[in-house]
Amino acid sequence: MSFRNFKMVSYVVFGRGSFNQLDEILTPHRKGDAPMVFLVDHFFEGKALLNRIPLRGKDKIIYVDVTHEPKTKQVDAIAAELKAEFGEVSGIIGIGGGSAMDLAKAVSLMMTNPGSSADYQGWDLVKEAGVYKVGIPTLSGTGAEVSRTTVLTGPVRKLGMNSDFTPFTQIILDPELTQNAPANQRFYTGMDCYIHCIESLEGTYLNEFSRSYGEKALDLCRKVFVEKEKWDTESDEQLMMASYAGGMSIAYSQVGVAHAVSYGLSFLLGTKHGIGNCIVMNHLEEYYPAGVKEFKYMVEKNNIEIPTGICADLTEEQFDSMINVSLGMKPLWENALGKDWEKIMTREKLRALYGKL
Repeated sequence: MSFRNFKMVSYVVFGRGSFNQLDEILTPHRKGDAPMVFLVDHFFEGKALLNRIPLRGKDKIIYVDVTHEPKTKQVDAIAAELKAEFGEVSGIIGIGGGSAMDLAKAVSLMMTNPGSSADYQGWDLVKEAGVYKVGIPTLSGTGAEVSRTTVLTGPVRKLGMNSDFTPFTQIILDPELTQNAPANQRFYTGMDCYIHCIESLEGTYLNEFSRSYGEKALDLCRKVFVEKEKWDTESDEQLMMASYAGGMSIAYSQVGVAHAVSYGLSFLLGTKHGIGNCIVMNHLEEYYPAGVKEFKYMVEKNNIEIPTGICADLTEEQFDSMINVSLGMKPLWENALGKDWEKIMTREKLRALYGKL
């Protein structure tokens, strides 16, 4: 039997105010006058955080519009712009939620690998290490800070660049950066973590490595969204560590039905990942009965509205497009339903599920 030998993030800093060490962390990785490039979630344009970014020399801030999930053409355009302007860069730093961090990982890889990022959507297709890359989450839940994937929507599929070259070289986990996140956004990304854990812990790929991280992440999610009456500073710290542990849990296992179905939604409708998972999870009693019951309790307790009827006006051609993307996520289905998953999740069954969303 062959065991997975997976790549983890090389360096981790955790703690309130740790963002202030960014200059000190970047300095040894600067190569001559090649700049550090900061890909910053456009949410922070004009906000105080920008004044704390330690710019030197030719360093550049690029605001990334994360209204929609990252696309391969967006990655290719940023990489081409940087190559044209600078030739080479010292590093890419992603500051924001999962989309900003995924963009940073992908741009880092496309600074050194030829062609389009669409060529690398799949498993272990990336051949060259990217440039130095740092992930700084300002939302907690996606696990993008630790994962070996960067999820991208390409011309024909929504699929990650899954490789050992993808994980960040360095992450900075500063709970202060998440404290002003909008409540809805915080909930949706927090639920991304909760759903990761349910899918990982109930999947066929589960082992003690995944279980240990997954159980801890689930415990922290429950502390934040079930046990507490109101959000506090400790909640920011707990959810940040839940995101980290949840990401580590799926590194050695996989996600499942909610993620596989939500990939179809985001490919066709541009539905953002966290909210997409919530829309799907609302209808998965058949697969995760206890998890869905608890999920619905958390939605109600935290006064969150989950959108409904988003597939009401779609054509059969559009349903087919979503089904194709979803069924392409083979490891997710196998983790959720076992090796015979194709006999269980037929096109007809998936069409009926999409019809409910």
